[in-house]
Amino acid sequence: MKALVTGSNGFLGGALVERLLVHGFERPRCLVRPGSDKRRLDDLAARYPDQPLEIVRGHLGTPDACRALLDDVDVVFHLAAGLSGSAADMWLSSVVASKNLLEALVDRPEVKVVLVSSFGVYGVAGIAKNAVVDETTPVEPHPEKRDIYSHSKLRQEQLFIEHQRRHQNPITILRPGVIYGPGGGAMSGRVGLSLPGVFLYLGNDNLLPLSYVDNCAEALVVAAKSDGSWGEIYNVHDDELVTAREYLAAYEREVKHLRKLPVPYPLLLLGSHLVERYHRYSKGQLPAIFTPYKTRALWKSQRFDNRKLHGLGWSPIVSTEEGMRRTFAHLRAQG
Repeated sequence: MKALVTGSNGFLGGALVERLLVHGFERPRCLVRPGSDKRRLDDLAARYPDQPLEIVRGHLGTPDACRALLDDVDVVFHLAAGLSGSAADMWLSSVVASKNLLEALVDRPEVKVVLVSSFGVYGVAGIAKNAVVDETTPVEPHPEKRDIYSHSKLRQEQLFIEHQRRHQNPITILRPGVIYGPGGGAMSGRVGLSLPGVFLYLGNDNLLPLSYVDNCAEALVVAAKSDGSWGEIYNVHDDELVTAREYLAAYEREVKHLRKLPVPYPLLLLGSHLVERYHRYSKGQLPAIFTPYKTRALWKSQRFDNRKLHGLGWSPIVSTEEGMRRTFAHLRAQG
């Protein structure tokens, strides 16, 4: 099976390419944007000298560019997305690039697609505290109230769902929770936010939908190899979930102590109302960093369910204990 991986040199992309090699995919085609860092792929090529990679410098900027990438491809793992930068840049990387890829796929109805989406598409602000988030949870009804990343990922996902209704390409969508591991971010926003001189600790005893990067990559490959995954959506997170409090305590024990300010959820919600009110009063002079909607979406306690993913035959290849150990060891070595 010939695979094309967009976003192949990213944090998850590098882990996915390695899992493809482990599963016997021959010569995965790894798309790398011109001028971007491909050291992750170079490291993989050195570690797997008998399993060559096809590293292609290119882009998803036009349908024609996408068509050229699809020659001899059986499955596309679409990881490319805007993670930071201006709203226009993130929309261009996630939404416009996906439109170009989908237009190219119209001529290749036999090509399968595994799309990496996000937990950010769920409309959790409107569900009850401690409700279970699974694949039946409604998607975000007001993405404009969240953040540009969640908004762009929801629109990207909608494009693929619409394409699947009109065309023949088999598509499966995976929604990872918090992807972590060596080389990733140190602290999810679900735990808290780093401000100058202080860490605003907001997660309290909320469960974190952690997905160790290798486990997430394994889920993508398992979905691609399963005949029953097409047309379906899967949540991706590990089995042994920890709370924000447990994660932060382990981080401070293994990496470094933080000067932190705990903010209980009721106080955070009250403060969000005040920030939103003053944002309107000041006509935008104070940015609405916190709003009640964002607070309910990110820091209200929830539970999570990955049984549907297990139904494909997936199971974590790295335990949460080992994943955290590796992550914190890497962060400690980075200083």
